[in-house]
Amino acid sequence: MIDRTAVRNNANYLRNVRPIDPEEIAEYVEGTPHPAVVRETLREEAFDLRLYERDDGTFVPVEEGPVRPPDWAPEALPEAYSFALEDLLVEEYGANWQRGEPGDALRERVRGLKADYLYENEIEYDRVAALGYAIYHLPAYYATVGCVLDDLTENGLLDRTLRVLDVGAGVGGPALGLHDYLPDDAVVDYHAVEPSAATDVLDRLLDETGRNFRTTVHETTAEAFLGLEGGDEGADPNPATDDPFDLVLFGNVLSELADPVAVADAALDALAPDGSIVAFAPADRNTAIGLREIERALVAADGDDDGPGRDADIYSPTLRLWPDAVPTDPSWSFDVAADLAVPPFQRRLDEAAARGETDEPGEFVNVDVQFAYSVLRSDGTRRVDVEASAERYARMAESERHVTDRVNLLAVKLSHDLSEGDNALYRVGDGSQATDHYLVCTRETALNRDLREADYGSVLFVENGLVLWNEDEGAYNVVVDDETVVDLVAP
Repeated sequence: MIDRTAVRNNANYLRNVRPIDPEEIAEYVEGTPHPAVVRETLREEAFDLRLYERDDGTFVPVEEGPVRPPDWAPEALPEAYSFALEDLLVEEYGANWQRGEPGDALRERVRGLKADYLYENEIEYDRVAALGYAIYHLPAYYATVGCVLDDLTENGLLDRTLRVLDVGAGVGGPALGLHDYLPDDAVVDYHAVEPSAATDVLDRLLDETGRNFRTTVHETTAEAFLGLEGGDEGADPNPATDDPFDLVLFGNVLSELADPVAVADAALDALAPDGSIVAFAPADRNTAIGLREIERALVAADGDDDGPGRDADIYSPTLRLWPDAVPTDPSWSFDVAADLAVPPFQRRLDEAAARGETDEPGEFVNVDVQFAYSVLRSDGTRRVDVEASAERYARMAESERHVTDRVNLLAVKLSHDLSEGDNALYRVGDGSQATDHYLVCTRETALNRDLREADYGSVLFVENGLVLWNEDEGAYNVVVDDETVVDLVAP
């Protein structure tokens, strides 16, 4: 048994002198353990010691300071991950995995997964389903996680040593995206919770991560891991929850849980005081609205003691600009990033599909990066610290009384242009709305151009917008024309 205390003490002494060499430390530890044993001990202690292992096998201190925004804009799933997935497919089905019975089985399973998501059916993941899921969803889910993390890194809220819990890790899309998003000298203690056959795929893809991205896969349910009643192990949480997590990921999984609010609330209890829950979901109506309902169930309202824990705050994107208000609109809101290049495994599966004369290609291609998301924290921090006041702005909750009037609004931009080539249309909210609200730009000018140019989640000041009721859509349209000024308050 190696003297861990001696290894730690020597590492702490050398960290500010020179790179920590396991061979050197071995000379100062009782019994002169083999350097390989010292190296493994340092790896196990590296997170607590804030040490990063270099390619030459020595250890150096992790750089102080938070993760800086990396300009995340992937154009394709990296080749290493594509090759790893294709290796799995070849091992399972042979070199022509996309043809014959194997290809037909994969295509049928992808069709089934798409239908189950659409109709909110319970999804079961056997090995075929896991491989089909990876083929269809891995690229987009890889790209999505970095887009969401940008909200945190822009304010310096991700440390270079991170303890991460990935609930419902699936085949590893969010994990791989997180790995590539973080700087090379970050040290991550990553824990995946996944009870299904997807762990076979997950394990293989995690093999492609670096030595400082240390992974543990827990083949159990989220309920069991977090100690909820009804979980596989009763009400005893996993020992891995003894230390808090800096980041909890729910990547496209909340809609598949029996009680997503209870699980997310338990995850809040496992979160560090300055940690974040990052949840995202497909952009389709059911899952996007469902994510917003879960968010609202977790967030306290003034004077409201109902709900599970009531200790979460919205960091982004659906900021509540009126601190005494609670939104009740459906809020089908989602962000959009640039499409990815079609990966080879999707192209092969799609090209081998049997089609009729009128069937279009592309059924098994999925490179759209569109997602609803929510970032929650328990320390009260918000992405931008902006609040509305009755002296300057009208509440969206009171739009009925302002129909045909021109008003000033403070609004969060919650969509890209939703029009089909006519007047530009953007969903907005202020945290008080009970009905859908849209800004409709009928004439763009230099004074309202910020509406088009602002990013998703930006806060806008709308001066002199014309409030109208859209009977067909059951929504309020606020017309932005040449009499309207739109200013970017917070990007």
